[in-house]
Amino acid sequence: MVVAIDVKRDEEESEGVVVVIREYDPATDRDGADAVDRECELCPAGGMSLHADLLGDPVARIRHSPAFLMLVRVHHLALHGRRIVCANATFGGGGGIIAPVAETSGPGGRIVGVIRGTVKEVATGKSSSGSDSASASVGYILGLRVVPSHRRMGIALRLVQQMELWFEGKGAQYAYMATETSNEASLRLFTDRCGYSKFRTPSLLVHPVHSHRLRSPRRATVVRLDAADAALLYRSRFANVEFFPADIDDVLANPLSRGTFLAIVDDEWRGVEQFLTSPPASWAVASAWDCGGVFRLELRGASRLRRGAAAATRALDRAAKWLRVPSVPDLFRPFAGWFVYGLGGGGGDAALAAEALFASVVNMARGRAAVVAVEVAACDPLRRRIPHWRRLSCAEDLWCMKRLGGGGDGHADGWDWSRSAPGNAIFVDPREV
Repeated sequence: MVVAIDVKRDEEESEGVVVVIREYDPATDRDGADAVDRECELCPAGGMSLHADLLGDPVARIRHSPAFLMLVRVHHLALHGRRIVCANATFGGGGGIIAPVAETSGPGGRIVGVIRGTVKEVATGKSSSGSDSASASVGYILGLRVVPSHRRMGIALRLVQQMELWFEGKGAQYAYMATETSNEASLRLFTDRCGYSKFRTPSLLVHPVHSHRLRSPRRATVVRLDAADAALLYRSRFANVEFFPADIDDVLANPLSRGTFLAIVDDEWRGVEQFLTSPPASWAVASAWDCGGVFRLELRGASRLRRGAAAATRALDRAAKWLRVPSVPDLFRPFAGWFVYGLGGGGGDAALAAEALFASVVNMARGRAAVVAVEVAACDPLRRRIPHWRRLSCAEDLWCMKRLGGGGDGHADGWDWSRSAPGNAIFVDPREV
């Protein structure tokens, strides 16, 4: 079934346009979707801006999720008026690629919009009581793009609505998205028109990778856990952390996961069983993910002077590592980044243990990545000792959430996760970075 929706515009137009939403087809849509991503900058024009290269795979950022969809918007010439047409169908029946695309066809036809989404089961942070579940199925929206020439036509709204229909078809109870607090257009779309509420404000902390090694607190001992022990520890200690994924075993076993590490303060490692029965006084755990296998970033628009100064710091750092020069990595060419996920801990010196973990991952990334990032909850006590550069970091990211109508009756006691108070920790899935 195909539904046509009129889209009004202020100006008179002699020719109409029909815009069709359909599932992304990797065989025919790769170049068109990639062109949309390139045309839509990550940062405002003027001065320096950050650009992402998905390495020729438009579904790269969602491919590792358990169920994902990408839709495209297709633009067709019509004889009268302007219409948006979307196929009223179930996209991606199984767990395959579902990506709505908006495209134009006919003479000069092209894809003019894309949206990506994933669905998974996660912890809500709510303590389980009786028969009520502390988990929920959630849909995550990312990579919404509409080319400038086709904005203010309702295309983004229809892409979001179509993705939400897919979420509900997969049994999702909630949908959420992340954006910058300065992205007013995105906030207007989701909060004013789509019914989302501002939900969480985590911080993205970024540290450059130098030629020299970062110093780690001497009181902390860092050990590497195998995937089985890591999964056991995470399930034991993170079961009620918001967004902790039910398929944590798959995350840890993914080839892009570079390992899980545990830091212990003033104590020694005696194995995971001993840890679970009698944990040390202070500890922290975290895992590392290689985002370079999914996308590369590039900072464009920097002056020659800025580039030259940064190169000089790198040269000095390589020649005299003992000086520990705070060198600026080469961010002006495509570079890879690593992401620290699953950060958590316990005890009075847990923040010190977290510092040791982060420093260890930064040191491990030397020669493999230009930066290492971690996203932590606004109230997370570990964040105060995580080394980062303010200029590279984002003090307040913004997540918005909406309760969907197709996820059943939700929680038995009427509790609504989208309106709940934030906790001290949050699990940021590296597959959705």
